[in-house]
Amino acid sequence: MISMVTKGGESGREWIRQLKQRSESSSRAVDAAVEEILENVRKNGDEAVRSYTLKFDGAVPERLEISRDELRQLVQQCDLDFLSALNRAAENITDFHRRQKQQSWLNTQPNGVVMGQRVRGLARVGIYVPGGTAAYPSSVLMNAIPAKIAEVGEIIMVTPPGKDGKPNPDIMAAALAAGVDRVFLVGGAQAVAALAYGTQSIPKVDKIVGPGNIYVATAKKHLYGTVDIDMIAGPSEILILADETANPKFLAADLMSQAEHDVLASAILLTTSERIAKETVTEIYRQVETLSRKEIILQSLDRFGAVIVCDTMEEAVSFANELAPEHLEVCAENPMEYIGKLDNAGSVFLGNFSPEPLGDYFAGPNHVLPTSGTARFFSPLSVDSFIKKSSFIYYTQDALNQAHDDIVKLAETEGLTAHANSIKVRR
Repeated sequence: MISMVTKGGESGREWIRQLKQRSESSSRAVDAAVEEILENVRKNGDEAVRSYTLKFDGAVPERLEISRDELRQLVQQCDLDFLSALNRAAENITDFHRRQKQQSWLNTQPNGVVMGQRVRGLARVGIYVPGGTAAYPSSVLMNAIPAKIAEVGEIIMVTPPGKDGKPNPDIMAAALAAGVDRVFLVGGAQAVAALAYGTQSIPKVDKIVGPGNIYVATAKKHLYGTVDIDMIAGPSEILILADETANPKFLAADLMSQAEHDVLASAILLTTSERIAKETVTEIYRQVETLSRKEIILQSLDRFGAVIVCDTMEEAVSFANELAPEHLEVCAENPMEYIGKLDNAGSVFLGNFSPEPLGDYFAGPNHVLPTSGTARFFSPLSVDSFIKKSSFIYYTQDALNQAHDDIVKLAETEGLTAHANSIKVRR
């Protein structure tokens, strides 16, 4: 049964404190298994990758890499309506992320000093895409399109084969639509290791992005520093702020849209109306009977779901900023007034007709978002995630002479006399 807190205040805060202790931190057994896989792949390359693919996926493809011709043939197996929807989503995602692109800049000062910043895409990026029953073509678009806009040199995608050793055609269609350069049929921690270290077949990358199970997440965590990663993703989250004008039918549907991801997912409603709270709970148990992932939804709501009645919307906003959720919906009479008040959220959905799945699939903003309260300091995946910056400086002799005394003073105060000497010898 979903938790019902009829009054917010300290009771609501106590429930939120308990929720924040929830984590899917890897166990020692998972850590040990992942470390063994990483070391084996580092030493033995493709041989280790094939061995683990057979062990965990049940089949090894004849060739790890899928050619462009094979990709195009696989796409012909896809539903035409799916392909149309996929292409429209790709257009929206491209339009949104194109606006994020930064430019290099240069500033010339009257004394001859030249300074600036050079912005360019990473040389090579790896994208991990789950396969099998957890196949998400939308994630291919969300990870690859920003990388393409950032002008990453080469985008490498890895995804596990099915039990028959073949790829998922829908994922292959998304790879083509998003501009992925190369695709390899390998999954799990071994795929992450292959991307980080490079093998005889799979090239080494500079950054690894994309969702995966606990073994994939743990591998990314262990390899951070060898390569860059996007983030350590936790269970999915949704928090809804609702006033008395909200529709309980919509609220219930949106809470369950996230609860169906995982038994560890959290779905919380903060409302100023006790009527809305009660009617939403009733709607949940009415609608869930028709849903295919009913058991997962009920377990998730029982463990990490809550309906909390707040005295005011200001109190609800305070709770939201404390929780810093992945997805935050505002179902209120004037949702736009809350944009400047909601400081900690991965993505904000405003109004009764902007449900969270709109962002998951179609609207344009990225659905790779910070979880577990990390929206306090992390941002969604973006074009910025795939670039690097370098600054540059040019001083004339006169300009350096003008700055001579200040630099020497600062260096000598820090006790770095060789730094000071580097300036002095040029005078």
